[in-house]
Amino acid sequence: MTGASAAPAMHPLLARYVAELSAPALSSEAFDAWANQPGHALVFFSEDPVAYRETLDLAVIVPELAKAFQNRFRCALLLPEAARAIAVRYGFRRWPAIVLLRDGHYVGAIDGLRDWSDYVDELGRLLLAEPTRPPSVGIAVRQAGAVDGPSCH
Repeated sequence: MTGASAAPAMHPLLARYVAELSAPALSSEAFDAWANQPGHALVFFSEDPVAYRETLDLAVIVPELAKAFQNRFRCALLLPEAARAIAVRYGFRRWPAIVLLRDGHYVGAIDGLRDWSDYVDELGRLLLAEPTRPPSVGIAVRQAGAVDGPSCH
């Protein structure tokens, strides 16, 4: 055996996702190199399946989406630690989530668990969309000197 450290055990449905899609389970350090390859890339941002049971549902849904879209995108998995580190870039609000990139640039995200038709419609739209700036994380921005609400001045 080489000096490699043992990776944490992966839930069987996440392991099946990786195997079925030949999808890497990326570290936060490896993410950019993988994401910046040409073409569409779908990244599954997973969370702890005990705390977020929907994570396992999405692990089953994404391979079906890949089939439905005839593998028009390559897939990867971010396990919880890496997912949390990278998620701040993309501004989604619910876990788990999928993010679509094109040539490493943000196209859109689908967060939380949705109906099948919502995934199909939204992913179809995203595959035709141009890359855009990711949404912010929701921090209010005001112009210097601006006043909220009515003012007595």
